[in-house]
Amino acid sequence: MRLTDHDQDILSGSEGEAARLAMQILCDMGEIFAADEMMPVSQVHIDMTLYMVDAGVEFVERLADLGGRFAVPTQLNPSAVDLRRCRELRVPAELEEKSRRLERAYLKMGATPTWTCAPYQQGMIPGFGEQIAWGESNAIAFANSVIGARTNRYADLVDVCAGIIGRVPRFGLHLSENRRAEILVTLEGFTPEMFANSAIYPLLGYVFGEIAAGRIGALEGIPKAVTMDDLKAFSASAASSGAVGLFHLLGITPEAPSLEVCFPGGGPTPLVLTPRMVADAEERLSDGTVERPDLVALGCPHFSATEFIALTELLQGRPVHASISCWVFTSRAVYAEVEEHGVLELAHSAGVKVFTDGCPLQYPVQSWDFRAAMSNSAKFANYCYSQTGLRVVYGSLRECVDTAVNGRVCREAGLWRKN
Repeated sequence: MRLTDHDQDILSGSEGEAARLAMQILCDMGEIFAADEMMPVSQVHIDMTLYMVDAGVEFVERLADLGGRFAVPTQLNPSAVDLRRCRELRVPAELEEKSRRLERAYLKMGATPTWTCAPYQQGMIPGFGEQIAWGESNAIAFANSVIGARTNRYADLVDVCAGIIGRVPRFGLHLSENRRAEILVTLEGFTPEMFANSAIYPLLGYVFGEIAAGRIGALEGIPKAVTMDDLKAFSASAASSGAVGLFHLLGITPEAPSLEVCFPGGGPTPLVLTPRMVADAEERLSDGTVERPDLVALGCPHFSATEFIALTELLQGRPVHASISCWVFTSRAVYAEVEEHGVLELAHSAGVKVFTDGCPLQYPVQSWDFRAAMSNSAKFANYCYSQTGLRVVYGSLRECVDTAVNGRVCREAGLWRKN
């Protein structure tokens, strides 16, 4: 790679050992991917915030002890736990201690303690075309696709290095020529009534991710009335079922105003996505033997203020059944917003527990006796059993609320399930 004089200075240690180490790692990555040079980024979102192995904690602490400081605004993905409610979440002492060590190291280096997997809902939201370095699969897909910012799929620890020097190798999705659609997927057989149920968007994302795999796909047929929360859910599920870092929704996302823009030479033969495929995905994401889940988990990715309003409207003052725990995970910023406007109290009064900072897939399962969970997140449903050992049922937000209130799985008939 061609390095500027400033890059060479960092690599020689002029800005300290932490910066030198970060630059060396990023240069090595650039060589692997045949990048021609380093380039600046305006902000970083770090995915390496969950305690998973000691090596991750020790790497971050090492950079902090070496005097590392973030050179650009840097925000944080969720912790493994709610850092403000460890006792309520029954967090084991060792997990809390390792999570606190990560927290201290990041704050020492100057990170903003956002602790959210939905950074596009708050704070440092990038603009169209802005070069950034984000980790976390759903956040990457959303930033690239819905916002039109530019980031590669940055892995754990590499994102920390990017924050320290504010630079990354110039390759991949940072470049216009690598952001073009490679396949066309079209929706066939869907009705307006199907799209009126927001549960369809995570399922569409899940099937789309399976079809696209590692390719950049364009999808034709999504209604223009799709909401930001629908796009959030689509991004999360597509990134969990396929290696999706960028997708194009024709007529909706900013780099896909039309078929002609996505495919200047004419579109390829479309791959068809049908209601039957959606129904099949829903069946695969649900354990049909679960009749009475003991956990309803919402907020994967983190709940938005709009979703909190929808939740309380669906509850209509009805209390959560004594046999079920209804947990919602969100960011501190959204928590403060719904608390200020009285929405949080409505949820609490119905028996809903609201946690910040953490991830519903990382709660300390050994501290609870849950056996089965229900969620409106296809991402959660996809990962749940492998990460927690819980059997899982996927459903709409309305179905999750009705299940939480009635103490048994409640499903609505019709829509794509009839096809």
